[in-house]
Amino acid sequence: MNQQQLYLLGADLLLGLHLAFVLFVVGGLLLIFIGKWQRWIWVRNRRFRFAHLLAIGFVVIQAWLGRICPLTQWEMMLREQAGQVTYSGAFIAHWMSELLYYQAPAWVFILIYSLFGLLVLLSWYWIKPHKKG
Repeated sequence: MNQQQLYLLGADLLLGLHLAFVLFVVGGLLLIFIGKWQRWIWVRNRRFRFAHLLAIGFVVIQAWLGRICPLTQWEMMLREQAGQVTYSGAFIAHWMSELLYYQAPAWVFILIYSLFGLLVLLSWYWIKPHKKG
């Protein structure tokens, strides 16, 4: 495997990690609400809920500060090192990037992230985590 292929592999792995992060944040809240309805005990796990709150909190803060996600920056740097400027590579990488990177004015993202973060915060009151671990 040559150096260019290693950079592309690293970029694709970061893209997968980024997608997993997004799925954790979005899917986590969905599972919290479904879990309340289904009486799943694990959705009240304090560590899970705290990790979830920290994840969306990080997204909201970086949006308000006008920062680009570090995973995005690292992935783009690797793609640039590989000489790739577009997502013309692997099928899965192309569609993962289509899901993650869409165009809209910055205020739209700030609003969406902030409202979602507020919803996560409110979920702590609607579906209280257990007092212990």
